[in-house]
Amino acid sequence: MAELKKQVGSLIKQARKAKGFTQKELGEKLGVGRVTINGYEAGSQNLTLDTLQKIAEALGIEPKSFFE
Repeated sequence: MAELKKQVGSLIKQARKAKGFTQKELGEKLGVGRVTINGYEAGSQNLTLDTLQKIAEALGIEPKSFFE
């Protein structure tokens, strides 16, 4: 499971950078802090499928892209 969290976190980071957002900016869109976004990207912070969908929406991508 830890490997999957790291893989999804890495994809979140790539998508965020591709959109030109900082961790703080993405956090503001989601209503969470930069530290939480950092945790998602590092794979150390658990996230729900609902949260993953919100991240995808904030980044303008399909949620399924995190699993391809």
